[in-house]
Amino acid sequence: MSIRTKIIKKIIRLRMTGWTDGSIEEQRAKQEKTTKTAILPGDVKCQPVDVDGTPAEWIDAPGADLGVLLYLHGGGYALGSINTHRELIARLAHATHLRGLPLDYRLAPEHPFPAALEDAVKAYHWLLAQGIEPGQIFIAGDSAGGGLTLATLVKLREGGVPLPAGAVCLSPWTDLALTGASFQGKAKADPMLKPEGIRQYADYYTGEHSPTNPLISPLYADLEGLPPLLIQVGSDEILLDDATRLAENAQKAGVNATLEVWDDMFHVFQITPFLSETKQAVNHIAEFVARHINL
Repeated sequence: MSIRTKIIKKIIRLRMTGWTDGSIEEQRAKQEKTTKTAILPGDVKCQPVDVDGTPAEWIDAPGADLGVLLYLHGGGYALGSINTHRELIARLAHATHLRGLPLDYRLAPEHPFPAALEDAVKAYHWLLAQGIEPGQIFIAGDSAGGGLTLATLVKLREGGVPLPAGAVCLSPWTDLALTGASFQGKAKADPMLKPEGIRQYADYYTGEHSPTNPLISPLYADLEGLPPLLIQVGSDEILLDDATRLAENAQKAGVNATLEVWDDMFHVFQITPFLSETKQAVNHIAEFVARHINL
């Protein structure tokens, strides 16, 4: 682990202290504040768009014309927005040559399951209605958005809808029943997530539903027939087992699933632009897209 990574992990740990204190509105405001200083590349253009009633945004980089990356942000289904993830999506658009389309899906606790899933599925149908071929669409997401990405694929498959070319899941939250050994075993090592906060967000999203509902926790879903998956996760995060067990289930179901466990890295480390590990991970995502896009 580089000195820079060590420093970043210490900064994250300090910033995340007391993160879940206060009302959900205060927590959202904290997250929005921490991302205000993010600087986009000067050649990136952003344009708000209404996706069948859900706010979204086109993020275009030069040469990003091969297809679309539908992006579902993280934040425990209760936090996060296009604003908090715009810089990451701009880098992904640059690297993959895909137009970014982050979605401001409805958040819990005001809008528990299945609101976010409904919005994501609707956005995919909207893309198809624009004349974009499924083979030119990728769905990606981090943390809760990674789990939502998988749930969206399962829901689309159940409906007989043509599936996208592939999906990318960054530190996906796939088990809202919180049964993974790493949930407690990695609690001290994880500088970002704390078990008590994750429990609260799980309750917000599940509402009156079982946390083992496959469309809430895709760890329990039948994954057969899903498109190629790239799953990236840090070794020092409480959701490590969410990623490793999901990848194992996918591979057993015959899915072309690639799992990358990044040593000493933290939850959704890809959102930190100046780490060498981040640049390598984003390059891997670009290579994955290049392998599976249907031009």
